Amino acid sequence: MSLKGKVAVVTGASRGIGRGIALQLGQAGAKVYVTGREPKNKIIINDPKFPTLVQTAQEITKRGGQGIHVYTDHTNDDQVKALFDQISAENKGKLNILVNNAFAAIESDELYQFKKFWEYEPGFYDLLNNVGLRGHYVASVFAARLFVKHGQGGLIVNVSSVGAKRYYLNAPYGVGKAGLDRMTADTAIDLQPHNVAVVSIWPGPVRTEMVIKKADDDTLEFAATFKKGLVAAETPEYPGKAVVALAKDPKILDKTGKAFPTSFLGKEYGFKDIDDQELPVNQEFVELLKL
Repeated sequence: MSLKGKVAVVTGASRGIGRGIALQLGQAGAKVYVTGREPKNKIIINDPKFPTLVQTAQEITKRGGQGIHVYTDHTNDDQVKALFDQISAENKGKLNILVNNAFAAIESDELYQFKKFWEYEPGFYDLLNNVGLRGHYVASVFAARLFVKHGQGGLIVNVSSVGAKRYYLNAPYGVGKAGLDRMTADTAIDLQPHNVAVVSIWPGPVRTEMVIKKADDDTLEFAATFKKGLVAAETPEYPGKAVVALAKDPKILDKTGKAFPTSFLGKEYGFKDIDDQELPVNQEFVELLKL
């Protein structure tokens, strides 16, 4: 079963996990709107060797879907509303899939400095959770309005992490991910009568462009940690395969409100990574989620 005729939006899809998810949705035949900041507005890193939002959209189309890039600042509610207004206008109100992935702090070295919460300036919380938890909530609001109005059901996938259940990186990171999984659970209750499922996914270590860049930077104290994690890491498209499998599942409402490791979904739905690696189920994640 393909996703031809389905309309999806993936936030934060210039590169990394967002790009991987968008490419897999496109490969499955979907029309995919991808968002990201304009290159001139990259607030931390603008590496010319990294893929761009335009290139992501072009690759989606090359793979058989239809890629449309929309520059969006997910701290600006008016721009997010304009994104969904555009999707509605161009698709007669139709939207099938929203993937909340945008996360500005991934580019910040501070994220990986493993400080105690009081050692960060208070604004570090906003860096992690404005383009993150709050942005995911805002996008979900506008997507839900289209889902409910169109009346054809839908799927929201929130890209979360193990930080929702145990200490990981730092305190404000965990607050954001725990809040995201709580948002998954509660918005699922509101949307279930409208045949809309809401699911969180937990990728394991992922070989994103940013992680590879940091692993190669011997000036960073945590570079060795990144190198170690890359040995058995997922490609950015493995979470994309998980999203496609969820979108194709006719019983997706059985999963609504819950979080799932991508490796767990790989085992359940029988998919491998794009490098033909069959990733073992992350038992720690499974136990934390009581699956």
